[in-house]
Amino acid sequence: MDAIVTNADVSAACTHPTQQEAEEAVKTLIRWAGDEPSREGLHDTPKRVAKAYRELFSGYETAPEDVLSRMFTDVAGYKDMVIVKDIPFYSHCEHHMVPFHGIAHIAYIPDKGVLGLSKMARLVDLYARRLQTQETMTAQIARSLDESLRPKGVAVMIEAEHMCMAMRGIGKQGSKTLTTTFTGQFETSAADQARFIMLARA
Repeated sequence: MDAIVTNADVSAACTHPTQQEAEEAVKTLIRWAGDEPSREGLHDTPKRVAKAYRELFSGYETAPEDVLSRMFTDVAGYKDMVIVKDIPFYSHCEHHMVPFHGIAHIAYIPDKGVLGLSKMARLVDLYARRLQTQETMTAQIARSLDESLRPKGVAVMIEAEHMCMAMRGIGKQGSKTLTTTFTGQFETSAADQARFIMLARA
């Protein structure tokens, strides 16, 4: 796959602000929204928001190779597709910083070994807990599995609803965006693509 400049690459070069700077930024946004950050109901909001952001964007603190570092080679010759589907996630759009949420389906065809099943869910969570676009997140998951596991092929499909479409702008609630990325055998075999999509959406 082509090299991708990721949000993690950019964040590594950024200077991390202090807790106080983060709280002052929240106060500015509250005033921008038309309210007063010193009133009783909002007095502790800057602290709460800073704390929430640390959790919501904790994906910047972990590298994908840390999640995918262990592979099991004793699989009794298993060579068929491994699929984990319906992995729920919550993320934030990098354009408006409002949430989008959905499910991810991931499959790979092993070559030298397999991953623990929870690792794919952890990988989705790692990338979801960053400022994202759905398209970039789909490609990042596939690329990380490809580079760490070196399988015969990887398939990733994400279905998500974007609050930037539902809460603002066009205001279309319930519409879903679907993205896919295929590598290796999945990229070259229409039959494997169709089988993955059928199993993922069954």
